[in-house]
Amino acid sequence: MITFIDINNFNENHLEFQLVTTDHLSESIWFRDEQDFKVGMNYIAIISLATGINVLAFILMSNHVHLVLQCSKEEADAFINEFKRRYSQYINKRYGKVEFLRRNSFKVDTVRTNDESLERAIAYTLMNSVAANICLNAFDYPWGTARVYFQIKKPQGKRLGEMSKSARRILLHSKAELPDNLIVGDDGYILPESFVSVGFVESVFRTPKRMKYFLDNSSKAKKRLESAELGLVSFNDQIIFAAIREICRTMFRKRDVHDLSAEELSVMIREIRRRFSADANQIARLVEIPYSEVVRILEDF
Repeated sequence: MITFIDINNFNENHLEFQLVTTDHLSESIWFRDEQDFKVGMNYIAIISLATGINVLAFILMSNHVHLVLQCSKEEADAFINEFKRRYSQYINKRYGKVEFLRRNSFKVDTVRTNDESLERAIAYTLMNSVAANICLNAFDYPWGTARVYFQIKKPQGKRLGEMSKSARRILLHSKAELPDNLIVGDDGYILPESFVSVGFVESVFRTPKRMKYFLDNSSKAKKRLESAELGLVSFNDQIIFAAIREICRTMFRKRDVHDLSAEELSVMIREIRRRFSADANQIARLVEIPYSEVVRILEDF
């Protein structure tokens, strides 16, 4: 029998909650492809289980992350710092980028419990993908927890205990010893249902309809409506990042954007704008140059 964290073992003596938000990287991205996202998902699980800090909700966006945690402000600081440390080590090993997130700051806001602030904090977190025009609704986004609440079907996958130690270490990018009853999905990461406080979140919202109300009326939902009214088309960072590498190879016979000359980089930036209608902020973080330089190149076009 698989045991999930739910309201029955939720720490009701420590009803203090924090909304953690990292700064948006302006000249780079956290997650370049699906493997990076999977590593991030697993690290959230590892840190939650290692610290005993309950995770209510989280989302991994390409250039920032949000979490809603049940803990003190100091514990939330420690949680996100440990996440940054582990993920920076992974980025260094995979891409050779040293101290990748050292200067990426974050803020921790204590969430009130005497009103509907907790519901709004969770909805704000889950709706980030919708606000970014990545998907139509939050439940379609895989790199977070929106799809785990009020679900009828049991999560599909295999127990972590069914894997060998070496297979676990390869999967988790860690030697951490985790409970055998965690479920690893077919996509290769620990499913949030295995460790997120699903039962408590459902008890906070009470019904699926009430949760949908908060999602639809969050500030992130309103931002999505504003973008739709303007007719903005949006491609996620990972799609454009993959295209950049292909353009480097086919147009310039170069390995990646860092091998381009100044003139080739200008052509690349204009090509991204033409193909994907990407704005200067998105281009800046994908080609890893200052926003002002991207604006200058586009204005000269």
